[in-house]
Amino acid sequence: MDGATVPVVVGIDNGGTSNNATVLTLDGRFLVDRLVETPSQVQAGPVAAVAAMADALDGVLALTGVPRALVRAVGLDTPGPASATGVISSKGSTNFSQPAWRGFDVRGALTRRLGLPVVYHNDGNAAALYAHHAQFGADAMRRSSVSAIVGTGLGGGLVENGRVISGAAGMAGELGHVQIPLATVLAPGQPVPTCACGFAGDVESLASLTAIERNLLPYWLTRFRGHPLAAEPPARAAKLVRGYGERGDDLAREIFAQQARALGALFTIAANFTDPDAYFVGGGVVETAPEFRDWFLATVREHTLLRAEQAAMATFALVPERDMAGARGVALAALETVRAVPAPPPLFGDATKG
Repeated sequence: MDGATVPVVVGIDNGGTSNNATVLTLDGRFLVDRLVETPSQVQAGPVAAVAAMADALDGVLALTGVPRALVRAVGLDTPGPASATGVISSKGSTNFSQPAWRGFDVRGALTRRLGLPVVYHNDGNAAALYAHHAQFGADAMRRSSVSAIVGTGLGGGLVENGRVISGAAGMAGELGHVQIPLATVLAPGQPVPTCACGFAGDVESLASLTAIERNLLPYWLTRFRGHPLAAEPPARAAKLVRGYGERGDDLAREIFAQQARALGALFTIAANFTDPDAYFVGGGVVETAPEFRDWFLATVREHTLLRAEQAAMATFALVPERDMAGARGVALAALETVRAVPAPPPLFGDATKG
């Protein structure tokens, strides 16, 4: 890969096991066209994890041949919950389970470690920001979007005029905990699902891997007696459902149709609340066979109730390049901060592709 001769920003996507890093030039070219992963060390605590983030930056600069002196800022995303400024929740989180993480200012710590400005978003917001800019390019700063990222939980992000809406406490875009009407989502006699947050009938209680294990699979196995997944441990069975869905299994398709209806109900609320230009779906459904992911997205769209005027304008799409979306999203956020102008440059592809 060719090194940059212009200033750059670096994006670091922090996860439970790995950091992924990317480099973006100030004229809008990504110098990395694949995952560049290094161990995240989050289970070893904040000191080791922040050092690992610094190592991720050094590694991607070495890979791209970019001198450290050309780095103007760093974008960082982590799983939540965390504040808008990168302070981990006082209760910790799944990835940040050690007591030392509770209330830890990860953005501030990385800023001090690197001696560079660090811009922070949670991972859902970062992916949402990249999806938005990849979809709209030069027009991104005049468009709005809502993204739902289906993973272990349900993350998301709201983007208005090209910028993430963070909210007063950094909790805007926590779409997983929006409670939805269940009449068109649940099957007759199906129990109201519960979420680990304590809510009943929120989106995450239906559209997440945790929901499959805790709520959906136990119910649907009672409707498909003798299904092979009944012989599997619950956690393993939940992870196997997607593969069954790709192969057209009836039980799995019922589960994913239910998740798609839940996302449609969420997007219906968004349509009446923010009226976005685009609705993005990310997560495991992006990493499936084209027939399955196209069916899933079409089902989400079918169950998103839009007025005729909205339907004529709306775009439904999958979050592109899911594994790289977080790092690219926070790189774009860092770029906007550095340039201090209304719009980041359009995305015309990777420098590595000519």
